[in-house]
Amino acid sequence: MMSILTSVFTWWNGSTIGTRVAISRAKGELVGEDEFGNKYYRLPNDPAKNAAFGTERRWVIYSGYAEASAIPAGWHGWMHHTVNTPPANENYVAREWQKPHLPNRTGSADAYRPKGSALSTGKRPAATGDYQAWSPGD
Repeated sequence: MMSILTSVFTWWNGSTIGTRVAISRAKGELVGEDEFGNKYYRLPNDPAKNAAFGTERRWVIYSGYAEASAIPAGWHGWMHHTVNTPPANENYVAREWQKPHLPNRTGSADAYRPKGSALSTGKRPAATGDYQAWSPGD
C-alpha cells in the first residue's frame, strides 16, 4: 500500500504513475540506461518542439531518489543537447581526466565545511587584524 501511495504522490522517489502514463501515451522512446540505472527518453517526432531552439524533448527517469547531479558526464551532454548521439549508441568511455560521480553532499553530515564555518569542528582560525569582542565592562 505504501509503495502505491509513494508512486502516486512523490516525484523524488522515481517516476510517478502520471509520468509512466504520459510516457506510454506520448510514445516516449527509451534511448538508454546509465550505470546507475537512470533511464533516458526522448520524443523524436515531437510536434511541440521548443519554438526557440527546435530541439526534441529529452528527459530522465531516475533510479531511486531524483538527484540531478547523478547524471554521468556523457548523458549530461546528451540531455542538454550538447551532443546528438546518446552515449549508449557510441560506446561512450569517460576521459582519463573525468572523475567518477559522487553524490551531492550539500546538507548532509558529509558536506564540505571550510575552516571558519559555523558548522565546522574546531576553533576558527585567527585572521589578520582580527576583531576584539566588545564587553559591557570595557
